[in-house]
Amino acid sequence: MIRVLQIISDTNIGGGGRSLLSYLQYYDRSRFHMEVALPRGSALTDRVRALDVPTHEIDAMADRSLDRAALAPLRRLIRQLDPDLIHTHGALTGRIAGRLEGRKVVYTKHCAFPPSGLLASPPGRLANGLLDGLLADGVVAIGPSAREILRASGIPDRRIHVLFNGVPPLPEPTPEQREASRARYGFSPGDFVLGILARVEEYKGHGTILEAVRQLVDQGRPVRLLVAGEGSYLGQIRQQAGTLPPGTVVLAGFVREVEQALWAMDVQINASYESETSSLSLLEGMSIGLPAVVSNCGGNPLLIHDGENGLVFPARDSGALAGRVARLMDRPEELAQMRRRAREIFAAQFTGEIFAKNVEQIYLDILKGAK
Repeated sequence: MIRVLQIISDTNIGGGGRSLLSYLQYYDRSRFHMEVALPRGSALTDRVRALDVPTHEIDAMADRSLDRAALAPLRRLIRQLDPDLIHTHGALTGRIAGRLEGRKVVYTKHCAFPPSGLLASPPGRLANGLLDGLLADGVVAIGPSAREILRASGIPDRRIHVLFNGVPPLPEPTPEQREASRARYGFSPGDFVLGILARVEEYKGHGTILEAVRQLVDQGRPVRLLVAGEGSYLGQIRQQAGTLPPGTVVLAGFVREVEQALWAMDVQINASYESETSSLSLLEGMSIGLPAVVSNCGGNPLLIHDGENGLVFPARDSGALAGRVARLMDRPEELAQMRRRAREIFAAQFTGEIFAKNVEQIYLDILKGAK
């Protein structure tokens, strides 16, 4: 039995936490024993325990990758559990603790923000590559865009393992459930509902989506927009939405049951222009046959194949986005075919089972030669 300690510093359930939960739902319990260390009071704790995975709460490292106060308790926990491998998510302190205790260490790069400042310079890349080699045996890049960011920050390609996220399929809605979800947000049967399920941050492209919606409304099209999520850009989006006809935009805030939001949509939108690796929301939508119109940012075009399970547009180009949406509104047969292909592509490439097997192959590769 291979013992793995997962360490995550998140107190909320973001992309890293959702990815970890997906893995824990499908990992091979006949070969691996999992335990998770996280900050006390994390929203992830109950979700992890519900999967019958032991948790260990740390009175430190809450939303802090590097926290000196977490070093000693993590080292004690590692000595107590005696794991063969430590896998960290946004927890640099966990990597340091693992190395000080002589363990194999891997970490996941869940986002794809480009390096800046000293880290982008040749000396910075060299120093970061050397330090990274001291603190980990490998790094998991969620999608090729994350790999490119790691390369740009000095991490040698031989230590990077690339994979895509996988998710549990959402339940397929009955016609009655779909109608109820749409009514929940105030949508009428004749509305063509676009939706985005993401943190409301400027780089996620909500402003581009709202401008595209304005263009579609000006054409007299019955378009509605569902914005599910919270974030620092919400005030600006609320102000921009207020310039559109009343009821055009529904700001739903944080949505715990994501299927309720996705069931209400005709097309999902992803308009990111930075840090898009392997969108969990796009995969969840694909699992129920929801086509998407996405920007050409990062991993988006690798999930949404243009003309198959959705359409791709140039990032920040609201006119192109509006044109892609209009095309799907005008071609219901094409939209129906995309629904079918979305389910097929999901089942072939992006299930939770496939994701778990890929993660475990990385574990086995890193543990080669270990005790």
